[in-house]
Amino acid sequence: MILYLLRRLFYAVPIALAVGFVCFMLVQIAPGDPINAIVPPDAPADVVEQVRKDYGLDKPLPVQFGLWLLKVVQGDLGRSLATGRPVWSDLQTAIGNTLMLAFAASSLGFVLGCVLGGLAGTFRGSVLDRTAVGVAVAGVSVPHYWLGMVMVVIFSVQLNWLPAMGAGPGGSSDWSWDWEHIQHLVLPMLTLSVIPMGIVTRTVRGIVAEIMNQEFVVALRGKGLTRMGVFLHVVKNAAPNALAVMGLQLGYLMGGSILVETVFSWPGTGLLLNSAIFQRDLPVLQGTILVLAMFFVALNLIVDLVQTTLDPRIKRA
Repeated sequence: MILYLLRRLFYAVPIALAVGFVCFMLVQIAPGDPINAIVPPDAPADVVEQVRKDYGLDKPLPVQFGLWLLKVVQGDLGRSLATGRPVWSDLQTAIGNTLMLAFAASSLGFVLGCVLGGLAGTFRGSVLDRTAVGVAVAGVSVPHYWLGMVMVVIFSVQLNWLPAMGAGPGGSSDWSWDWEHIQHLVLPMLTLSVIPMGIVTRTVRGIVAEIMNQEFVVALRGKGLTRMGVFLHVVKNAAPNALAVMGLQLGYLMGGSILVETVFSWPGTGLLLNSAIFQRDLPVLQGTILVLAMFFVALNLIVDLVQTTLDPRIKRA
């Protein structure tokens, strides 16, 4: 296990370098001049050039990438061009908010998906099976940003049950574990949970249906094992693949919640990226994308280790 962990960590190094290079170049080739976020449009040319020199934007791209990578290795993601604050200080709060939202949404989607998928796989061909499959297809097909706007109209505007913006009263970005703040989490959590719920439902249904047809299940029934006992054996065999899907969905929600966070003004990395895109704030864009990509790599490593622990066949392979 230790050798496997060290080998995966070693593989993560070139992945990190490749991700850093790709996100740096993609941000650089985007249209627009980042200096416009700092100086006014009517600023003199000498002032613009001085600001460009102060931020190192006058150097060739390879030199800029090398300097940026050197700072990243030292834990410095730079300073925001728009606000002047360290990127990491803004990222800490944003990552915490996004991680909380993504974990809540993926957990809800995982629980609902496992229940629906397990029932559908156990009772194949029944009305329950067709209903679960229909719900899963709808969950995967519906655009989550559109669903978010619909939920705002229904639950915030029409019924006035839940708040629509921010992570706290008055659109605050500060989080606290009380009912006033939890209410702000409900709508974005429900919106983001729909897609993982659909994916987990379809995955678990397929796994359970396949396991139910295997010979060991027939043998367990022949030995007189109860339905609950057979079900526990099926769950044990389906758990590694289901957890792998959940881990991937959590990673996708961390990096793919930009539209939902924008709809609900949730102060996470998605809203931060959206603001940085419009402001052409290169350090914020590069730092946020890099941190999210590294989180996804680390999450895949954790999922692989959990799978290896739960399923000895993976370890032997």
